Amino acid sequence: MKKQSIFPGIILIGMGSYFLLQQLNITIINGFFTWQTLVIIIGIALLVQAYSGNDHSIILPGVILVGFGIHFHSANLLSFWPKHYGMLILIIAIGFLLRYVKTKSGLFQGLLLLAMSFLILYYDKFIQSLGFLESDFSFVIKFWPVILIASGFYLLFIKKK
Repeated sequence: MKKQSIFPGIILIGMGSYFLLQQLNITIINGFFTWQTLVIIIGIALLVQAYSGNDHSIILPGVILVGFGIHFHSANLLSFWPKHYGMLILIIAIGFLLRYVKTKSGLFQGLLLLAMSFLILYYDKFIQSLGFLESDFSFVIKFWPVILIASGFYLLFIKKK
Protein backbone atom coordinates (compact mmCIF):
# COMPACT_ATOMS: atom_id res chain seq x y z
CA MET A 1 0.00 0.00 0.00
CA LYS A 2 1.34 3.41 -0.97
CA LYS A 3 2.21 5.70 1.94
CA GLN A 4 -0.15 8.67 2.07
CA SER A 5 1.26 12.17 1.92
CA ILE A 6 1.01 14.10 5.18
CA PHE A 7 1.68 17.42 3.44
CA PRO A 8 -1.99 18.43 3.00
CA GLY A 9 -2.76 17.70 6.66
CA ILE A 10 0.18 19.74 7.89
CA ILE A 11 -0.71 22.62 5.56
CA LEU A 12 -4.31 22.64 6.82
CA ILE A 13 -3.23 22.52 10.48
CA GLY A 14 -0.61 25.24 9.96
CA MET A 15 -2.81 27.59 7.96
CA GLY A 16 -5.79 26.96 10.26
CA SER A 17 -3.67 27.78 13.32
CA TYR A 18 -2.32 30.91 11.64
CA PHE A 19 -5.78 32.22 10.74
CA LEU A 20 -7.29 31.24 14.13
CA LEU A 21 -4.57 33.17 15.96
CA GLN A 22 -5.22 36.10 13.63
CA GLN A 23 -9.01 35.98 14.25
CA LEU A 24 -8.53 35.80 18.03
CA ASN A 25 -5.91 38.62 17.96
CA ILE A 26 -3.33 36.40 19.66
CA THR A 27 0.11 37.57 18.64
CA ILE A 28 3.00 35.20 19.24
CA ILE A 29 5.68 37.62 18.05
CA ASN A 30 5.52 41.15 16.74
CA GLY A 31 4.82 41.06 13.02
CA PHE A 32 3.62 37.43 13.06
CA PHE A 33 0.71 37.89 10.65
CA THR A 34 2.70 38.40 7.47
CA TRP A 35 3.38 36.58 4.23
CA GLN A 36 6.73 35.44 5.66
CA THR A 37 4.92 33.35 8.27
CA LEU A 38 2.81 31.67 5.60
CA VAL A 39 5.98 30.84 3.64
CA ILE A 40 7.52 29.33 6.79
CA ILE A 41 4.40 27.21 7.40
CA ILE A 42 4.52 25.83 3.86
CA GLY A 43 8.25 25.16 4.17
CA ILE A 44 7.80 23.34 7.49
CA ALA A 45 5.09 21.19 5.92
CA LEU A 46 7.45 20.29 3.08
CA LEU A 47 10.25 19.42 5.51
CA VAL A 48 8.00 17.26 7.67
CA GLN A 49 6.81 15.44 4.53
CA ALA A 50 10.41 15.07 3.32
CA TYR A 51 11.76 13.56 6.51
CA SER A 52 8.77 11.55 7.74
CA GLY A 53 7.65 10.33 4.32
CA ASN A 54 11.15 9.60 3.03
CA ASP A 55 10.51 12.01 0.13
CA HIS A 56 13.96 13.58 0.31
CA SER A 57 13.61 15.37 -3.02
CA ILE A 58 11.55 18.10 -1.33
CA ILE A 59 14.13 18.93 1.32
CA LEU A 60 15.59 21.69 -0.87
CA PRO A 61 12.32 23.59 -1.47
CA GLY A 62 11.38 23.14 2.19
CA VAL A 63 14.67 24.62 3.42
CA ILE A 64 14.41 27.45 0.90
CA LEU A 65 10.90 28.40 2.01
CA VAL A 66 11.63 28.16 5.74
CA GLY A 67 14.97 29.94 5.32
CA PHE A 68 13.58 32.76 3.18
CA GLY A 69 10.68 33.25 5.59
CA ILE A 70 13.00 33.40 8.59
CA HIS A 71 15.40 35.67 6.72
CA PHE A 72 12.74 38.19 5.75
CA HIS A 73 11.17 38.10 9.23
CA SER A 74 14.57 38.64 10.82
CA ALA A 75 15.53 41.39 8.38
CA ASN A 76 12.38 43.29 9.42
CA LEU A 77 12.65 42.63 13.17
CA LEU A 78 16.36 42.47 14.00
CA SER A 79 18.69 45.40 13.36
CA PHE A 80 21.82 43.22 13.31
CA TRP A 81 20.48 40.74 10.73
CA PRO A 82 22.34 41.01 7.39
CA LYS A 83 19.98 42.48 4.82
CA HIS A 84 21.98 41.19 1.89
CA TYR A 85 21.08 38.92 -1.01
CA GLY A 86 24.09 36.78 -0.15
CA MET A 87 21.98 35.40 2.71
CA LEU A 88 19.47 34.02 0.20
CA ILE A 89 22.25 32.19 -1.63
CA LEU A 90 23.49 30.86 1.72
CA ILE A 91 20.02 29.49 2.50
CA ILE A 92 19.87 27.72 -0.87
CA ALA A 93 23.36 26.28 -0.25
CA ILE A 94 22.21 24.93 3.12
CA GLY A 95 19.24 23.33 1.37
CA PHE A 96 21.50 21.60 -1.14
CA LEU A 97 23.80 20.36 1.62
CA LEU A 98 20.91 19.03 3.74
CA ARG A 99 19.48 17.27 0.70
CA TYR A 100 22.94 15.80 0.00
CA VAL A 101 22.97 14.21 3.46
CA LYS A 102 19.90 12.14 2.56
CA THR A 103 20.22 11.67 -1.22
CA LYS A 104 23.97 11.86 -1.85
CA SER A 105 23.36 14.32 -4.71
CA GLY A 106 23.96 18.05 -4.90
CA LEU A 107 27.19 18.30 -2.90
CA PHE A 108 29.06 20.23 -5.61
CA GLN A 109 26.19 22.69 -6.07
CA GLY A 110 25.86 23.16 -2.31
CA LEU A 111 29.56 23.81 -1.80
CA LEU A 112 29.72 26.12 -4.83
CA LEU A 113 26.76 28.17 -3.58
CA LEU A 114 28.20 28.19 -0.06
CA ALA A 115 31.50 29.57 -1.33
CA MET A 116 29.70 32.13 -3.49
CA SER A 117 27.51 33.26 -0.60
CA PHE A 118 30.53 33.83 1.63
CA LEU A 119 32.29 35.66 -1.19
CA ILE A 120 29.23 37.87 -1.72
CA LEU A 121 28.63 38.47 1.99
CA TYR A 122 32.26 39.33 2.62
CA TYR A 123 33.05 40.89 -0.77
CA ASP A 124 34.39 44.16 0.65
CA LYS A 125 36.72 42.39 3.07
CA PHE A 126 37.85 40.04 0.29
CA ILE A 127 38.71 42.92 -2.04
CA GLN A 128 40.48 44.75 0.79
CA SER A 129 42.57 41.66 1.45
CA LEU A 130 43.68 41.81 -2.18
CA GLY A 131 44.58 45.48 -1.74
CA PHE A 132 48.30 44.76 -1.86
CA LEU A 133 47.78 43.43 -5.39
CA GLU A 134 45.74 46.44 -6.49
CA SER A 135 48.52 48.31 -8.22
CA ASP A 136 49.81 45.32 -10.19
CA PHE A 137 46.56 43.48 -10.88
CA SER A 138 43.86 46.16 -10.87
CA PHE A 139 42.43 44.76 -14.11
CA VAL A 140 42.06 41.30 -12.56
CA ILE A 141 40.46 42.69 -9.40
CA LYS A 142 37.97 44.70 -11.42
CA PHE A 143 36.97 41.88 -13.78
CA TRP A 144 37.26 38.77 -11.56
CA PRO A 145 33.55 37.95 -12.15
CA VAL A 146 34.53 37.12 -15.74
CA ILE A 147 36.37 34.13 -14.26
CA LEU A 148 33.06 32.95 -12.77
CA ILE A 149 31.29 33.39 -16.12
CA ALA A 150 34.03 31.55 -18.00
CA SER A 151 33.95 28.72 -15.44
CA GLY A 152 30.20 28.41 -15.93
CA PHE A 153 30.54 28.21 -19.70
CA TYR A 154 33.28 25.63 -19.27
CA LEU A 155 31.06 23.46 -17.09
CA LEU A 156 28.08 23.82 -19.44
CA PHE A 157 29.65 23.45 -22.86
CA ILE A 158 33.20 22.12 -22.74
CA LYS A 159 33.42 19.64 -19.88
CA LYS A 160 31.53 16.51 -20.86
CA LYS A 161 30.94 13.64 -18.46
